[in-house]
Amino acid sequence: MLPEISLVQPVREDIQQMADWLSDKEVNSLWYGCGDDGVALHHGYSPQQAINSSEDEWKRIFEDEDRKIYSIYTKDGQHIGEGQLAIEWRLQEAQIFILIGQKDLWHQHYGTMGLIRLLDEAFNTCELHRVWADIPEYNEHALQMFRHIGFVLEGHLRKTHPKDGEWFDSLAMGLLTDEYVRRRSNLMSGA
Repeated sequence: MLPEISLVQPVREDIQQMADWLSDKEVNSLWYGCGDDGVALHHGYSPQQAINSSEDEWKRIFEDEDRKIYSIYTKDGQHIGEGQLAIEWRLQEAQIFILIGQKDLWHQHYGTMGLIRLLDEAFNTCELHRVWADIPEYNEHALQMFRHIGFVLEGHLRKTHPKDGEWFDSLAMGLLTDEYVRRRSNLMSGA
């Protein structure tokens, strides 16, 4: 059975938690690692900078129609991760990102449920045609989760992800709206 989660608008405490998660080597090693400056890499914004941003800058980051950023919460109100949709409206597609930072909840299907909710946003709310992900080859659990949801391998990208001073390949995987519609009820029933 899949856990209940919700996607909500981030608040500053969520972004501080995100920065804390990304400072954990185990978490950021499965994400994008750290840059040459030792700061954890993150897509769309810098959590460290966003924490102390002005209200205008905060709105620019977290109310952008082209990049939807969500905090992921459990049904009991615990913040456990983040999801993003980087939307290209003209192409009716989005790149999807998800991170469950709460390590004690890894491998308990919170990532799967978060991904399903993000896909509901992409395909139902935003009415997109396609969603794709760029998944590092070293993140086997993420690759397995995206395959389970129905994402299809679309390409192999060479040396796109830095980690521990090395560059690693990644897999571009995509899912179309009609494919998702066919699979969603089976996913929700745990099949």
